Amino acid sequence: MPDTASADILDAHLESILERLGDIEGALLPLLHALQAAMGYVPASVVPRIAQRLNLSRAEVHGVISYYHHFRTEPAGKVVVQVCRAEACQAVGGDAFAQQAVQALGCDFHQTSRDGSVTLEPVYCLGQCACGPSVMINDDVHARMTVDKLKRLVDRARSKS
Repeated sequence: MPDTASADILDAHLESILERLGDIEGALLPLLHALQAAMGYVPASVVPRIAQRLNLSRAEVHGVISYYHHFRTEPAGKVVVQVCRAEACQAVGGDAFAQQAVQALGCDFHQTSRDGSVTLEPVYCLGQCACGPSVMINDDVHARMTVDKLKRLVDRARSKS
């Protein structure tokens, strides 16, 4: 259960986003993107309000949130590691690297480490096809990854946050 301050912040962000985007055609995706950008995730508690405002069912809103891998329903770790799972990265050892990343980070894809510091997500192309395997750590793309390089980069990102 979120504390009162967090609930108030969420409510303020949601109201602002609904006011700004609620009347545009096809508002659901832009609204969900804006909410996730503001809060870091799309809490389940906002689904009824979004559905009511957009004249959609809760199931429709939930269906969009759960369909798109981009949307999170829980807060992410301070460091978000996205590992490219596309064919070009797979062709240069991406599958083995992905398994090593899971082991090194202590969490599986779509999960956050026990200490809450790292979230691991699959992504299907980072545009680094000629120099895979690739990852994006927070907003920085890194190519020609090894598990040792990943550990160093994640440690550096943890120390920044």
